[in-house]
Amino acid sequence: MKLDRIDINILSELQKNGRMTNVELAERVHLSPSPCLTRTKRLQDEGYIVGYSAHIDLARLGEALTVFTEVTLKNHRQADFARFLAAISKVDNIVECHLVSGGYDYLLKFVTRGISDYQEVMERLTDMDIGIDKYFSYVVLKSPITRYHLPLTNLFGE
Repeated sequence: MKLDRIDINILSELQKNGRMTNVELAERVHLSPSPCLTRTKRLQDEGYIVGYSAHIDLARLGEALTVFTEVTLKNHRQADFARFLAAISKVDNIVECHLVSGGYDYLLKFVTRGISDYQEVMERLTDMDIGIDKYFSYVVLKSPITRYHLPLTNLFGE
């Protein structure tokens, strides 16, 4: 299914506020409510909208540490990547995993209770013998820009 400008605008608005009513959404994308609802349901059915969630203010809950970790694997066979991914997918503290090009294989984003908690997780992972050759950790001191929405209209708008 090819998306048009209105579909992109619907996706853009919903990712900013997934709780808005269909009437509010229709007003923002300049449609009447019925066709807007039809398009939104189609976007869900086609898999463009994969879910709705709440953004949590982690700082209000207490102390937390974010760490980006570069991971290099010892070997680069398909089975090595699969074994590594199977193991880390079970670690709740890993909130993002990216296979990247360059000097290392994966960039992981951890959120933990603190530095000792992060170190325990990393020690567990290295003890599991899942193919980690080396890793480098980058502790986040501050996140002055955090966006939860993607620039869809810039990327895919007409």
